[in-house]
Amino acid sequence: MSTKFNPETVMEVEGLGKQYQIYDSPRARMKSLLLGTGPQRSHWALKNVSFSLTKGQCLGLVGDNGAGKSTLLKLLTGTLQPSTGKLTRQGRLTAILELGAGFHPDFTGRQNLYFGGSLMGLSAEEIKRLEPSIIEFSELEAAIDRPVKTYSSGMTVRLAFALVTAVEPAILIIDEALAVGDQHFQKKCIERIDQFRESGCTIIFCSHSLYHVRHLCDVSLWLSGGQVQAFGPTEHVLASYETHVRQQDDHGEDPELRAVDAPRPVRTLDQAGLVSIEVEGLTADTPPLLPGPDLVIHVRGRVPDGSQPSFGLMLEQQHGVGITSLATHAEHAQSQVQKLGDGLWGVTLRFPDLPLHSGEYKLSGYLFDSQGLVTLDEWMNAVVFKWVSPSLTPGLVRLPHRWEPSLAG
Repeated sequence: MSTKFNPETVMEVEGLGKQYQIYDSPRARMKSLLLGTGPQRSHWALKNVSFSLTKGQCLGLVGDNGAGKSTLLKLLTGTLQPSTGKLTRQGRLTAILELGAGFHPDFTGRQNLYFGGSLMGLSAEEIKRLEPSIIEFSELEAAIDRPVKTYSSGMTVRLAFALVTAVEPAILIIDEALAVGDQHFQKKCIERIDQFRESGCTIIFCSHSLYHVRHLCDVSLWLSGGQVQAFGPTEHVLASYETHVRQQDDHGEDPELRAVDAPRPVRTLDQAGLVSIEVEGLTADTPPLLPGPDLVIHVRGRVPDGSQPSFGLMLEQQHGVGITSLATHAEHAQSQVQKLGDGLWGVTLRFPDLPLHSGEYKLSGYLFDSQGLVTLDEWMNAVVFKWVSPSLTPGLVRLPHRWEPSLAG
C-alpha cells in the first residue's frame, strides 16, 4: 500500500497489529518488569491489517466472535495503541461502541448530555444549541430531567445514540448499535445512519446482521483469527464468509436436526411478527413432496400499528447451499402486499415451472418494515420439502438457455 495519503482518502490502515504479552501468573509479570526478562509467550489479537477508505464509503466488518473485530475498532478510535503498523485519518471521528457507558447514573438525562458531550469534545454552547434536537430524537422529553439511574437500558441507549449522532462526523464507527430501543427507534437509527452515508460520511459498521451489512455497506472486511480473510465488494466478501459459517454449522451439529422446525415464539396481538409460511399442495410425506411444477408460497405477518410491512423469503438446499433470497421492498413489489384485517398482512410468491433439480430444500421467512430497514421477525428453516424434477441431469438449477448451430469455421 502506498504511504502517500490521497486527499480523497479519509482513513488509511497499513499493517496494523496488536500483540499482548501473556504471563503465567502475577508473580511472573512482576518478575519480568523488575528483571527486564520477556514474557513466556505472546498473543496477536490482530495482525497485519491493511485497508483504505474514501469519503462516503461504508465498510462492513464481519467475523466470528474472537476474530479481532473489537480490537480493530479500539485501534481505529485510539483507545488502544497498535504494536505494529500505522493509522492515518482525516476529520472528526465518532464511535458508537458501548452506548451510555460514559453517563453518570446520578445525573439527569439533561445533565448527562452536557457531561457526555464534553467528553466528545463539544463545547457547552454547541450542546445547548443541539439539546432540543437531541431530546426530540431520543423521544425522552418526559424523562429528560430524571436521574439516568431510573432509566431502562433502552432509554439510556436511546439518549446516548441521539447524543453521539447529533453532529455528523467525517468518520462514524458503529459496533452492533442497531439493537437500541424498540423497532420504531431502531428504524430511526438506521435512517439517520443512512442519511450520514448519503451525505458523504465514511462509515465502519461492525455487525453480525449480514442483512444490514448488505443494506448499508459497499465494501466489507472479513477477519478471522486476527487476520484479514477477505476485503472487497460486500457481496463477494459475504459470499465467502457465509460459506465459512455453513461449514462451521455442518461440523457443529447434525444437518437433519437443523432442518427440523424450531418452535416459533408465541406473540401477542400487540407484537409484530410472522404468523404463517405455507407452501401450496405439499403432501404428507416426510419430508413433504411438492407435487406440481410451481412452487407457491403464502406468507402472512402481523403489524399491530397498521403500517405496511415488507416480506422476504430465502430458498436453500437442505444442507445449506443458498439458491435465492427475495424481498418485496427490494423488488418494488410492495403493491402486492395486501392488508387482511386485524393487523394482518399477506403476500404470495410463485416460482412457475420450478427450475431446480431433484433434491430437498428449505424456506426461511422474514418480516421487515416497508423500507426493509428493520427486521421485525425471522423464521429460519420454516418449511422443508422435497422436489423431484422431470429432468434427470445432475446439477442445482436449470438456467435459461438455448442451443444454437455451430458457426462454420
